[in-house]
Amino acid sequence: MAKPPDQSEYLIAPDPQAPRLTRAVRGVDHDGLETTIRVVEERPLTIYLNSQEIVTAMTIGDYPEYLALGFLRNQRMLRDDDQIERVDYDEELETVVVRTKRKTDYEDKMRRKTRTSGCAVGTVFGDMMEGLEGVKLPQTQVRTSWLYALSSKINRTPSLYLDAGAIHGTVLCQGDRPLVYMEDVGRHNAVDKIAGWMLSEGISADDKILYTTGRLTSEMVIKTAMMGIPVLASRSGFTAWGVEIAEQTGLTLIGRMKGRRFICLSGEDRLIRDADPSLIAEEPKRAGRKGAA
Repeated sequence: MAKPPDQSEYLIAPDPQAPRLTRAVRGVDHDGLETTIRVVEERPLTIYLNSQEIVTAMTIGDYPEYLALGFLRNQRMLRDDDQIERVDYDEELETVVVRTKRKTDYEDKMRRKTRTSGCAVGTVFGDMMEGLEGVKLPQTQVRTSWLYALSSKINRTPSLYLDAGAIHGTVLCQGDRPLVYMEDVGRHNAVDKIAGWMLSEGISADDKILYTTGRLTSEMVIKTAMMGIPVLASRSGFTAWGVEIAEQTGLTLIGRMKGRRFICLSGEDRLIRDADPSLIAEEPKRAGRKGAA
């Protein structure tokens, strides 16, 4: 069995042993035997922008400040020139307040909400699509050797997904190196955490790849394009609208990445095929998830 990759390669990696993220629950299996497994916790997190309540998200509860910053940035409530004075997280009240120098009022925007197909029910606001007008992502080339290396490293990294399931992972990558690996009950939350980290650290998006375990829906494509990331890849499949938006914005969209196989439905001309698929090992079937004692 292949060894897990060295997690020191990551700037942020999952911590599946963190006690707040899972809970041991007793049940009965198919043979009628008592068993105990670890299940993922869900917690509400209410996000404020200055004095205005924006949304309550269901989340696993890690990196709440990044989640708040990324959500507000991806919903275009934080502008590129905004000065963020501070971000206050209250664990007891389960709230995050993002305070900006600019006075903000999004009452009209918040009346136009769209529930998305994202797990744990995502929310986008009515003018988010308008923000894509004129978006043209950098035409960054992608080596297939990077895709194979990333898939292998990420899928062997210890995570809540492998340990407990019922969760999505999203990874910010550069070349063949995974940088920041975030997980949450909704893939939109995991993406927002990465967006918040990039905003907080002043990280450029031009040469990055976003990898996700979830479906490549319109919401995922919109968020990736809004973040300025030129490549989006996934183990899972596509939606037609997601493909259309990727083509519109110049996003390279790659799905069904398993073992030596993948499908590119947007940006195929930007792929550099520098790896022979016949030399790439097929992905082994996953073993059943272990229960917690």
